[in-house]
Amino acid sequence: MSDPLTRRTVLRLTGTAAVAAAVGTATAPAAAARVREAPGTRPGAAGARVDGLLARLTLDEKISLLHGATDPAPLGQAGYVPGVPRLGIPALRLADGPAGVRVTRHATALPAPVLLASAFDPDLARRYGEVIGREGRALGQDVLLSPMVNLIRTPYAGRNFETFSEDPLLSADMVAAEIRGIQDEGLVATVKHFALNNQEKDRTSVDVRVDERTLHEVELRGFEAAVDAGTGAVMGAYNKVNGTWACENRTLLTDVLRDRWGFDGWVMTDWSAAHSTVAAIAAGLDMEMPDGTYFGAALKTAVESGEVPRDHVDRAVGRLLAVMDRFGLLDGTAPPRPDRDPAAGAAVALEVARAGATLLRNEHGTLPLTGGSVAVVGPTGALPFVSGGGSAHVVPDRADSPLDAIRARAGRAGRGARVSHALGEDLYGRALPAGSVGPSFDPEGQRVEAGRTWAYDGTLTVDDTEAGEWTIVVHYSGTTRPTVRLDGTELFPVASGWGEYFQGGFVTTAPDGLALRRRTLRLAAGAHRLTITAAGGDTGQTFRLRRSTEATRRQDLDEAVRTARAADSVVLFAYEDASEGQDRTTIALPGHQERLIEAVTAANPRTTVVLNTSSATSMPWLDRTGAVLQMYYPGQQGAAATAAVLYGDCDPGGRLTQTFPADDGHHPVAGDPRRHPGVDGTEEYSEGVHTGYRWYDAQGVRPLFPFGHGLSYTTFHCGGMRTRWADGGLDVSFDVRNTGTRAGIAVPQVYVGPSPDLDLDQPVRTLAGYRRLDLRPGEARRVTVRVAARTLSSWDTARHDWALGTGRRDVWLGTSARDLLLRGSAEVRE
Repeated sequence: MSDPLTRRTVLRLTGTAAVAAAVGTATAPAAAARVREAPGTRPGAAGARVDGLLARLTLDEKISLLHGATDPAPLGQAGYVPGVPRLGIPALRLADGPAGVRVTRHATALPAPVLLASAFDPDLARRYGEVIGREGRALGQDVLLSPMVNLIRTPYAGRNFETFSEDPLLSADMVAAEIRGIQDEGLVATVKHFALNNQEKDRTSVDVRVDERTLHEVELRGFEAAVDAGTGAVMGAYNKVNGTWACENRTLLTDVLRDRWGFDGWVMTDWSAAHSTVAAIAAGLDMEMPDGTYFGAALKTAVESGEVPRDHVDRAVGRLLAVMDRFGLLDGTAPPRPDRDPAAGAAVALEVARAGATLLRNEHGTLPLTGGSVAVVGPTGALPFVSGGGSAHVVPDRADSPLDAIRARAGRAGRGARVSHALGEDLYGRALPAGSVGPSFDPEGQRVEAGRTWAYDGTLTVDDTEAGEWTIVVHYSGTTRPTVRLDGTELFPVASGWGEYFQGGFVTTAPDGLALRRRTLRLAAGAHRLTITAAGGDTGQTFRLRRSTEATRRQDLDEAVRTARAADSVVLFAYEDASEGQDRTTIALPGHQERLIEAVTAANPRTTVVLNTSSATSMPWLDRTGAVLQMYYPGQQGAAATAAVLYGDCDPGGRLTQTFPADDGHHPVAGDPRRHPGVDGTEEYSEGVHTGYRWYDAQGVRPLFPFGHGLSYTTFHCGGMRTRWADGGLDVSFDVRNTGTRAGIAVPQVYVGPSPDLDLDQPVRTLAGYRRLDLRPGEARRVTVRVAARTLSSWDTARHDWALGTGRRDVWLGTSARDLLLRGSAEVRE
């Protein structure tokens, strides 16, 4: 795939460093005017119609367009901006949607963006965007709060599944294609979070310190691609950047976004990310969400007092109206809202999940499965794991379990295709032992009527055989969680702020729909004081109190081992439940899953581990497995896609978009709290341009699996590489042949080395291009990958502009950042 960014002439920034400087200290002349040819764009959108509306709008009406409000007819979306009916300006509804439209109604739950990116296929990303765009409009939405293009910088970041990659080029390709797809359907896209929101820990307060070159070469490339693709809106980040809040950072919002890149849409805050009125609107912020704390009455006061010039308000309103006009929302030319097409959405969801499925290991022909008995092990084998938690959660039309999908597929595999299941690890707890609580409390279904409060003050008696580690689980149906205290300690306190909302997805909902929370602690044998208070609220509620102990875990483990030993093959599903609002603390699998994998693989070495995880995972058990299949969060068709890959109905087409480290001690932010999560409120991007696989190369650290890695069920041969500098770019040509007996997916990747003419600390090699190929057995294809000048350039901090990396540069063709098959060189010239 060639670089999608066009190389265009821009006036260079003048003054001090473009981003290292504080707000207002870096300035830039306006970029040359240009007419976009991107989807959803209408030339002249900021013309007479918008000017006429600005002249007729009152100050109060203008301000009402610059902040969120309460929707009089909500659909469960994230935000609402009232229109001005007397002037024909419609209201806007804004919905989350990284993997589908998040409202209270059904929508297609697509695979997580990280799984989409694993296909290395921008055309698929465009069709992914088209599904979201169509459904967003069908579900009454006008603006999509997606896609997210922040880089995967640390494996701990809680939203890694919502974004694409650790690599700037791949991220730029994917975000541009998805935005085109979204806006082709008439829905305004919002690229986020601008900028450097690469972790959830302290995201609303952390000050990210980054040098100018790192910012432009690494983090900003995806955002620039989004602007070049015509994104209608940009969402400012929560964090500070070099001491200034991102949502009032003039360097980002004006000097870079508008003057350098020519962005002509509007900038909104992340939810409650505004911190000022005067500084924010002066810096280039246009809209505060979800309310008007700073851009409501406070803005009007500031205008009337002269602190905020009226033309700042007109500028912000004009940007919003110009985008609305581009999408036909002001003159009635927007197409009618379509009906949902669930079948078409499901088809794309299935295609993406199959295309992004990444086979990490496959020894001794473990996969594909060819028949015989199969043991499915793990709780996520019997229940569909659709998506991560937080704003990525979608209500799917339906979602089957992997167990059901494997049973259905095994039935077509021939005789002896018996499929059994063992839980392996109980996520939801077992009933409390009889007699462990008093007779006035039914721990398996205590009902509290509406308007009533129920209370229990008694004991929980722990038997000698269950003393030790307990995980106590409360299931509840009400909006207010029961208060449970054990020996005076509240077990399930309500998290502060947004923390209660962002509590994960899969493991916080019981199979019957009840919400749940867990608490792990050690309990000695004997009686423990237990007090519970539960309110019925307006509709009443039912709650349960359950437990998992070392004794129950041993029973689950023993059952899994027996089931595995009796089967020809094992498919063990492992999980990690990520959510917005919280980072991981380790890349190891949570709970007792490592012990489960070790026991099951010892009982049956023909075990395939299927990973439904958000990001990189350590695998101390790897050598004991037959195969490992990375499925991330595969959406509503994930079960069918997983079964198809397991049985070889399709080739696993995915490749890693991020490096998998061997353990918690060997990755770019390991051992340095200043890099993550920060020290005294400050986080330093001191790794510079050496992010992701570049860091592993620079430090000589061997990863568990490198960026770009992924196996096929067939074999390929690459040869005949030639390089040629022409028309301001580098053409890399080569042959790829399928040398196996099955059709399969190849993803050859082109990497380039440093320029000898730039006196800079450059990466050992950088991804410069790639191509996804579907080849029949014996089929050969000659491929040319175009490497754009931008990819061959570095940021010059003296000129505040790009400098082409001239001279003779090494060129590699590989199947990953570490598996390099061919090497050549090319002369890069101005």
